[in-house]
Amino acid sequence: MAELADRIKIEPLMSRRFTLDPLRVKHAREMASILGDPSIYGFISGPPMTPKQVKSLYKRLEAGSPDPGVTWLNWVLRSRDRHDLVGTVQATVWPDQGRAEVAWIVGAAWQGQGIASEAAEQVVRWLERQEIRLVIAHIHPDHGASQAVARHLGLAPTGKVVDGEIEWRAGQA
Repeated sequence: MAELADRIKIEPLMSRRFTLDPLRVKHAREMASILGDPSIYGFISGPPMTPKQVKSLYKRLEAGSPDPGVTWLNWVLRSRDRHDLVGTVQATVWPDQGRAEVAWIVGAAWQGQGIASEAAEQVVRWLERQEIRLVIAHIHPDHGASQAVARHLGLAPTGKVVDGEIEWRAGQA
C-alpha cells in the first residue's frame, strides 16, 4: 500500500464552471476575503481568519501532513468565466486504508449556486480513481446546505457524532 500513498499526488481538476487548482500560499491573499467573512462561520468552528492567519495556514497545508500515512489534498475553486476564487475543497486521505475525509467552503457571495456540489463531486470522483473507496464528511446537524452536498455525493448520515458534527459516509474501505 505504500505505493498507493506515493501515487496520490494532487493535480488540477476541472468541472463545468470551475478550475480546481492545488492550493498554494500565493492563493492566501485572495482567499483571505472569503475566510475573513464572519457570515461563513455559522457552522465552522473558530473565528474569521485574518490575512496573516490564512497565509500561515496555507503554508502548513502546502507543506503537507507531518504524518507519512496521511496525505493532505487542498484545492481552491476558480471561476472559469470570471477567474475569481470562490472557495475550497479539501480531502484528508489515508491511502493505506482507502479512506478520505472531505470538506468544502464556498464564499458567502457564491453560496446557493451548487458550487460546493459541483466541485466536491470532481474531488470525490478523482479520489475514486485513486482507489479511495470510503469517503467521509463531518457536517453540523443544522447545516442543510452541506447535508445537500453530501447527499449529492452519495453520502448518508451514520448517526455517529464527532465533535458535534454528524458523520456522513459512502463506500467501504
